[in-house]
Amino acid sequence: METTRTNNTDDRAEIRELFANLKAALPALEELLEEADSHWGYEDPVYRFYHQSFKVYLLQDTTKKIVESLQALAPNRPLNEWFAEIVKDGTGRQFEPDHNARWLENTRPILEAFFHAKYFLEMAVRYAKDLDAPPTLLPSGWAAFLYVFNLR
Repeated sequence: METTRTNNTDDRAEIRELFANLKAALPALEELLEEADSHWGYEDPVYRFYHQSFKVYLLQDTTKKIVESLQALAPNRPLNEWFAEIVKDGTGRQFEPDHNARWLENTRPILEAFFHAKYFLEMAVRYAKDLDAPPTLLPSGWAAFLYVFNLR
């Protein structure tokens, strides 16, 4: 892997490509973040967890949309193993009445997956807006975003 760093800019090819894709996807990512931050996309589903409503399961759709959008930024790179495991554990679940007896066990992974996905979406949007080029001196959120693609 060839690395050239000048003017505090990370010029690695895979970073440049990710950053260009991030900038190009910014309008769609902002729209998705707005949805994930909305009353029905965030406030209500978290409430549903505490209300012990099956509607918390709907949060999985937003999580999957976020993960698909992040993966599209670097389609040939695997996502971070821990992140992928958290997402796997918190998606693909269907409500069954006996889940009420083990509510936390069955629904906390849904919230955990959503919160991690939303965090990385927030970092993607923030740094697509704030940065003109990928830096070598890494703000924490940008460094975390790079971890999603195993580039840190």
